[in-house]
Amino acid sequence: MALLLLVEDDARIRTALMRALTERGHAVASESTGMGGLRHAVDEPPDLVVLDLGLPDLDGTSMLRMLRSVSRVPVIVATARDDDRAVVASLDAGADDYVIKPFSAEQLDARIRAVLRRSSAPEGASAQLVVGELVVDQRTRTAVLGGAELDLRPREFDLLAYLAARPGEVVSKRTLLADVWQSPYGGADKTVDVHLSWLRRKLGETAAEPRLLHTVRGVGVKLVEPT
Repeated sequence: MALLLLVEDDARIRTALMRALTERGHAVASESTGMGGLRHAVDEPPDLVVLDLGLPDLDGTSMLRMLRSVSRVPVIVATARDDDRAVVASLDAGADDYVIKPFSAEQLDARIRAVLRRSSAPEGASAQLVVGELVVDQRTRTAVLGGAELDLRPREFDLLAYLAARPGEVVSKRTLLADVWQSPYGGADKTVDVHLSWLRRKLGETAAEPRLLHTVRGVGVKLVEPT
């Protein structure tokens, strides 16, 4: 059972989601404002936050940035905003997933379980994945490049670890969406592109001058030891 915090200002939606998620075995607390959600998340940390963007006191993206400054709790943005700018802004602010209203309780529950799986260290995972000077530790969820620890968001770490476990293997964006984002419902390639861009910057490289992370045009991406 997961302890969830639902931050949603619409009373009808909030009540329906709380009931549906409780029926699926979760313990659910709720707040109707951004500041209330922020205080709750800090004072009584949940396992995961489900966050609407259209809040009455501040935009949900602003609340997410404030929350990320003090907590790494997983966050799923659940909103009616379906434009790319909102998706990118939310991911950039630290969201772990993004689901667009209307959605079924089954889909939201599946996404919650997927995010919670990714935020936990995998049982039986190899302690370290090594690709050249890159060392990825799946148990401590840390990545070190050339002796310096990388400051990675949870999803960036998941993406790097997935590729590091398959050195030299070309992985398609569709596969990354399915396996890293646990998104069997499909998703936008732009989500993968944005995270790959962030990851490249933190690896100290660019798409034009790659060292570890290489794009194979029309096929996918691969992580290789620099030659």
